[in-house]
Amino acid sequence: MKSSNEHWDQIFSGAEDSKLGWYEKDASRTFDLLNEIPQWGDSTMFVPGVGTSVLIEELLSRGATLVLNDISSEAINSVKCRLGDSSKNIHWLCQDISQPLQQTVPDIDIWVDRAVLHFLTDEDDIKGYFDNVKAALKPGGYAMFAEFSKTGAEKCAGLTLHRYDVAELSDRLGESFTLVSHFDHVYINPHGDPRPYIYALFKREK
Repeated sequence: MKSSNEHWDQIFSGAEDSKLGWYEKDASRTFDLLNEIPQWGDSTMFVPGVGTSVLIEELLSRGATLVLNDISSEAINSVKCRLGDSSKNIHWLCQDISQPLQQTVPDIDIWVDRAVLHFLTDEDDIKGYFDNVKAALKPGGYAMFAEFSKTGAEKCAGLTLHRYDVAELSDRLGESFTLVSHFDHVYINPHGDPRPYIYALFKREK
């Protein structure tokens, strides 16, 4: 089954955040990579497939300007309600991230993907995603990924996944991007199941 807004709306309207299989109370591994970027708190950051992540508040607290994307209007409305007045300075984008971005999206300093890309399995959708990274990200900007690794689970949220390693991420980004840092991480989900991830940070040189 292909990822769709109906599928994700049903998920986000049917379970508490802390019960979702990808719920992460501690986002320290993401910050391990972000902290390798000089003065990243002053950046404009694009977070695709943000869902209802607690990462949002942590990024805002560091001073970042955010563009938050999700295919699910349920997820976006939930976050807007949670943030209250804090949501006024956020650019919201409810769309399939494999489709071309709206022209109103500002230039991006840092692209932060935690567990979104691996849900795209159609080759055209994967290409569309990476086209968006390249279209949105400034030269000198950074792209961070946290995806199910090649040794990770084959499915999540009832969907088949396209799992990654550093070599494939590098190949799909192309020669304009250089690898800054990467590491493996085993995330234990709320159900106690291990989920091997690959974390990687790239810099766009031109």
